[in-house]
Order: sequence, then structure tokens, then C-alpha cells
Amino acid sequence: MTAIEQLLRDEWARLLALLVARFRRVDLAEDGLAEAFEAAVRTWPEQGVPLSPAAWLLTTAKRKILDQLRSENVLTRRMPLLIVDAEIAEASQQALEHPSDDLRDESLRLIMLCMHPQLSREAAAALTLRLVLGVSTQDLASLFLVPVPTMAARLTRARRKLAGAHFDMPSPTELPAKVDTITDIVYLAFTSGYAPASGDAVLRVRISGEAIRLAQVIRSLLPAASADLDALLALMLLQHSRRDARVRDGALVLLPEQNRSQWRHDEITEGLAILDGLRDTPPSPFLLQALIAAEHAIAPVSDATNWPRIVRHYNELLTLTDSPVIRLNRAVAVAEADGPTKGLEELEGVSLSGHRLPATRAEFLARSGQTTKAIHAIDAAIALCRNDAERTHLETRRAAWSTT
Repeated sequence: MTAIEQLLRDEWARLLALLVARFRRVDLAEDGLAEAFEAAVRTWPEQGVPLSPAAWLLTTAKRKILDQLRSENVLTRRMPLLIVDAEIAEASQQALEHPSDDLRDESLRLIMLCMHPQLSREAAAALTLRLVLGVSTQDLASLFLVPVPTMAARLTRARRKLAGAHFDMPSPTELPAKVDTITDIVYLAFTSGYAPASGDAVLRVRISGEAIRLAQVIRSLLPAASADLDALLALMLLQHSRRDARVRDGALVLLPEQNRSQWRHDEITEGLAILDGLRDTPPSPFLLQALIAAEHAIAPVSDATNWPRIVRHYNELLTLTDSPVIRLNRAVAVAEADGPTKGLEELEGVSLSGHRLPATRAEFLARSGQTTKAIHAIDAAIALCRNDAERTHLETRRAAWSTT
């Protein structure tokens, strides 16, 4: 990773937060900072990296914004918000070398702005990744499986909706609800990478990793810890730790067949440590899901997995939030604990769109010796599957059953 790439990763959020705080316009701040990074790419290889790279970027971005404001003929109207060029470098240096509570507040304010109620969850997720983490429009298009012009238009519409939005921080009584929204969006972003519903990839590692980084940034900014956000971070770390073992030669590798030596055990340790700090926390959906993921993480081999305990966690999860997805996952745990016939019984009455329900039913039927019914069920799953890698896996399973 180059110095500029590292700065983009580490400094984008707080530089953008400072610019938004100064100019009160997301579009100007974002464009100015992007142009500053482009200038760095052009000049640093020849002139060398400045002594204070972040301050250089902030100074350059502010000058780009001033130029834009002059071209819009609104400089006079904006004068109360601006400082003269001679003061920019000094103020930038002080802000970056001596981070204050104000800077943390501005960064959190930027995140809260992305949670505006006028934005859809998908638009909010994309805008948050763009503004807070600096993920490029091209990368966002790839991550969300849409053409680049579509993503650019989506981001433009989202910015326009924020044009007249207030930059005020939520009150202490409003903050928990905002954090809940942030948590949902982080989970949405992670899931779109961890289990993509369409496309040709088993997983999209970058978006899952960016979702984890977003959660870590938010945790560092919040004045008080959020148990739900902590639980979600633990869940994501435990699931993401298996990424290297989930794919072999482009093909999906199911959990029982994964090479556990390929799991990222440092991330497992971090996730388990977060869960340890939540021992006295009342159960919540994210916490229970994280505890389920932990059972897989601590099992040295697949056969050592404590499936009865996982079933108990799912039972508790159902009392908090009943959904077809949870019932499907619980049926898998029941089948592992008590056999495929019990798993089939648990699937009765479950209604869920997509390929995963018929695919699961097919596995249970095959394991219980009902091969013909299994083939019919997996044919239905193949017809519904929109993910190329998963479809290939289903077709491989069908071929194996057809020869028995």
C-alpha cells in the first residue's frame, strides 16, 4: 500500500469532517478533498511526501474549495465561514496534530448526516462508505453490483437530499436511535459482501472489510459504547475470519469442509474478546448471532461443534425476532443436532424467497435417503439462484446425487 493509499484509508474521514464543518457543504468538501488526493498523486512522486501529509491535503482541499466558491460568485456570502489562505496551513496543522473533542464531534456529525431519514438504507450505506471511508464510486458500483453511472447517480441524488439538511448533532436522547440505524446499515453493508445474493463471487471481501472498519471508526467516535454495535463487530469479525477458507479455486467451500488453519485466528481472538466484555449484557439479536458464530470459531474441528448449544441460542433468538431466515438457520442447527428428519420438520411452514430454502431442504432430503425428492428440490434451488458460484455448487451436488 502506497503512502497516498494509506492516507486515503486512515485520514479521509476526519479530513472530510473538518471540511464539512468549515464549509457546510458536503458536495464541495468531498470534491475538494478528492482533488487534493489527485494533486498528491501527481506531485508527490516528483516533489516528495510533505512533512505533514494530512495537513498538506487539507490545505490543498480548502484552496480547491475556495476556487470553486469564487467561480460560483458566492465568496462574499460565504466569507464568515472562510479563513484566508495564510491561516489555512497553521489551522490545518493544529487540527491534525492535536485532535480535539470538536474533531471527533465533527466526524460523528458527518456519520449522522449520512443517516438522514430521507435516504433509503441502501443509499445511506453507499453514502456512508463513500463519505466516511472514502470508497470510490467505481468501487462502490462494484461492491453493490451496479454500473458506475448508476452508482454515481445514486450518490448524486443522496447528496441533493442532504443539501438543506441540518448538521446538528442528535441530542443524548436521540443518539441511541441513530446508533441503531448506523448498526443496521453497517450490517447491511457487511452482508452484501459476506453473502452476495447475485453475481459471480462467493463473497466480496472488500465490502465486508470496509463494513468492519466503519464499525471500528464509529466505536472510536461514540461518547458511550453501544452493546449492539459491539456485538455486531464481534459477529462480523468471527464470520469474516473464515474468508480465506470459504473459497477454493473460485468455488464455494461449506463450513464443515473448510480448512480451519486458514481462518484468521487473530480476528477470532478479537471477536471473542469483545464478546467476553458483553457477558453481563442482556440478550439481543446481534449478540445471540455472535454467540452462534463463536461456537463455530472455538470448535477445533467441525465434528466438535456444540450444536445443541447453537440450537438453544436460536431458540432464544426466535423469542426476540422471528423471521424466516432465522427459522431456516435454526433448522440447519436442529438437523446437525438431531438428524435431517428433524431438520425437515423444522422447515415445515417456513416461507422464504430465493434459493436457500429449497437448497437446504434438498440437503436434508438427500441425507435422509430421499434422493429423488432431493433432486427435485435442488432443481428448484438452481432455478432461483442468482449467484454464479453458489449455483455451480448446487449443480455439483445434484450431479453427485444423480449418480447414486
